[in-house]
Amino acid sequence: MALFPQEALQPGVRKREVFGWAMYDFANSGYTTVVITAVFAAYFVGGIAQKADWATFAWTAALSVSYAIVMLTMPSIGAYADLRAAKKRLLMITTAGCVAATAALAWAGPGSVALAIVLIIVSNTFYSWGESLTAAFLPELARAESLGKVSGWGWGFGYFGGMLALGICLGYVIWAQGQGIKAEQFVPVTMLVTAAIYGTASLVTFRLLKERAQPNPAALRQNGLRASLAQLRRTFAQARHYSDFMWLLACAVFYQGGVAVAIALAAIYAEQVIGFQPQETMVLIFVLNLAAAGGALAWGYFQDRIGHKLALGITLVGWVATCVIAAVTTTKGGFWYAAAIAGLCMGSSQSAGRAMAGMFAPQRQLGEFYGLWTFAIRLASIVGPLSYGAITWATGGNQRTAILSTAVLFVVGLLLLQKVNVQRGRAAALAADARQA
Repeated sequence: MALFPQEALQPGVRKREVFGWAMYDFANSGYTTVVITAVFAAYFVGGIAQKADWATFAWTAALSVSYAIVMLTMPSIGAYADLRAAKKRLLMITTAGCVAATAALAWAGPGSVALAIVLIIVSNTFYSWGESLTAAFLPELARAESLGKVSGWGWGFGYFGGMLALGICLGYVIWAQGQGIKAEQFVPVTMLVTAAIYGTASLVTFRLLKERAQPNPAALRQNGLRASLAQLRRTFAQARHYSDFMWLLACAVFYQGGVAVAIALAAIYAEQVIGFQPQETMVLIFVLNLAAAGGALAWGYFQDRIGHKLALGITLVGWVATCVIAAVTTTKGGFWYAAAIAGLCMGSSQSAGRAMAGMFAPQRQLGEFYGLWTFAIRLASIVGPLSYGAITWATGGNQRTAILSTAVLFVVGLLLLQKVNVQRGRAAALAADARQA
């Protein structure tokens, strides 16, 4: 059996186009890996904010502001993209915005807290808009029965992009430290490297990926924002027809909140609690990305075989174990076990959720439904890291209590997942397609 079978794709879709789509996951993974997880997060707390008691909370608050902006805007942006067939055009704009803001982070140094916060808000907002828009292409490329594996192709390949960016940055940091160069000098270079890789790799996406949607003729005669908001109101009014999608969104708010903690705070926890050095943290995140890539690729095939719901549920159990191990371990070796489990669960849980959302989305409302999906996961990205930061601040810097509390988010997500009926949710999407035909 071929690893990447043509039969997994929609009629008329060529593998080179899927490669172009997956290249966007490759391109943008460096941003989350280097900026949000491995390098800039820890530098913000330890270098820019000088390890102040409020530093971790300030970092999570900055991310939360960006996620709030995305949460409030992405559903209508998605509806606009559907009505105007503008997913690819908007993806180009959001990519340029994130690349520019990431490069500008090179200007943030010790004491420039306000500048760093503004640039993180701007860059992460553009990143999140782009992530939602690229996800909306998935059901146009993959057959319904293959959404898991095709989503896994993109997510797994994406982690290799993160590893490329982090690997180059790690090599430079090790050299710089050997030359006696300080963090305030070598961290800005890593931001420029990350921005360059993001911008360059995304050009492959824009060259190969097609905009298959057709504009709605009626929408072209209306104000774009007014038409998109009207379509969004109709979807919310019909929410009872998409109850399983709504339960999935509720589930995502909790489990993605826990995932967001791992992404935003792993490096901070490793350095501030376990005692990792910066280069050790970068190696840890590199290996975590390698495990995540393998998990996403393998789990995609497994997910299509055993079912989306069971596959996602298994990963959430793994996340609970990760939080408990990280909270109780006192050694670097013990934390490596937690990181290994987290890596396997990270790619698989995010890929599984993206594929399930595609199962429940009508073809003519892909941007809109993935906009709602983004609403949920960005709300999660506020709830998770902000609660972690608040608990850390309230307990006088006790991050062990904060990471243990994160396990509760995964448990609640697992309970809400039981409400989702995949067959019923897919039938609702197909019924909507029939009505719109």
